[in-house]
Amino acid sequence: MRVMIAPDSFGDTLTAAAAADAIAKGWASVRETDELELAPQSDGGPGFVEVLASRIGTVQFADVDGPLGNPVRACWLLDGTAAYIESAQACGLHLLDGPPTALSALKASSYGVGQLLDAALDAGARTVFVGLGGSSCTDGGRAMIRALGGLGSAVARLSDIDLVAASDVENPLLGDAGAARVFGPQKGADADTVARLEELNTDWAAVLAAAGHEVAGLSGAGAAGGLGAALFALGGRQLPGAVVVAERTGQQELLNSVDLVLTGEGKFDSQSLRGKLVTRIAAAGGVTGIETIVLAGQVTLSADELDSAGISAAHSVTEFAGSVELAMSDAANQLEQLAARVAADVAETAVDRGGEREE
Repeated sequence: MRVMIAPDSFGDTLTAAAAADAIAKGWASVRETDELELAPQSDGGPGFVEVLASRIGTVQFADVDGPLGNPVRACWLLDGTAAYIESAQACGLHLLDGPPTALSALKASSYGVGQLLDAALDAGARTVFVGLGGSSCTDGGRAMIRALGGLGSAVARLSDIDLVAASDVENPLLGDAGAARVFGPQKGADADTVARLEELNTDWAAVLAAAGHEVAGLSGAGAAGGLGAALFALGGRQLPGAVVVAERTGQQELLNSVDLVLTGEGKFDSQSLRGKLVTRIAAAGGVTGIETIVLAGQVTLSADELDSAGISAAHSVTEFAGSVELAMSDAANQLEQLAARVAADVAETAVDRGGEREE
């Protein structure tokens, strides 16, 4: 049986590539004759560049400012005249000095993302994909634009560049569904800090609007702490990050050649059903009748929800490990062991693409 192993990252615990390796190791320990195709995925967040670099382009490096001004060695990808930037490389939560706090939520900056954009443009890129997700900042992309010389200069410089925000996020910049109120608490912001971030982004939206860029209410403007809004103001458009990765890694062609898909992410919940990576893979596989199994850090969906998403089963690392603490501190090993158990469970029921049940 040919098995496609295509997980997203598991939050801050495992990159997509590391998760794919763990699943493959566990699966192979039980089903030694299966042919495994490792195809780690990304929705634009952490791992975006790593996943793409396994199939296309050449990795480039740039020294940029991290979210709190600390120097960071960030990588990006150049493929002909197309550049692929991962915002988390410059302003990711993992680049903070420790756990996010109210202070870091207020001070975190997107300046380094602007520096990465600058490097890509200097290298001759004519199309720039900016993967959004995993950011520690909620500055609406103000610092990113400042790094590009200010709003007027940035708009002029990018006027003939195809700029793409690679993100599945649909949230606007402001309001109850906006960047500060929805994602701020995940970045350490308390109630007072959320209110302050909302106020700052409201002012920033007014600046953009006064310059002719009414972007705050657009779907995706709230992605990565409002980086979406800044990219839209610079003439950018949005594409789902999972689609960008799928098209450039030959996902559908691979799906057409396998019998089973194993995918996963850190938390498989109701948000996952809103066009997120895991359900996109299940839908793509479903076109040709391929079964999809999810292995995730946590699973909160019902059997009916799984069925409606075209997923045959979902397994939780946390439940397998017995605690969130062990699932996170021993993530690769626990995921590997879970994959082995799932492989044993399907050993008697798997059906190959020829239609014959395996013995």
